[in-house]
Amino acid sequence: MKKLTPQQCIILTGFTGILHGEFEWFHEDLEKRLGREVQTSELGYPEFMQECRSLYEEDFNNLMPD
Repeated sequence: MKKLTPQQCIILTGFTGILHGEFEWFHEDLEKRLGREVQTSELGYPEFMQECRSLYEEDFNNLMPD
């Protein structure tokens, strides 16, 4: 079994809302994708997490080879 790469961990965290890997990896990537700072308290809002999910959906769908 292979370990997940940091990028795979970030994508899985963003799409599922379940932390994979280091929180700092995800937080930094999320801020880049949103183009703004993200307060950790925002992650507790379902609406915000749905917005995050949509940011990672395409990358999540591309994780599995055809």
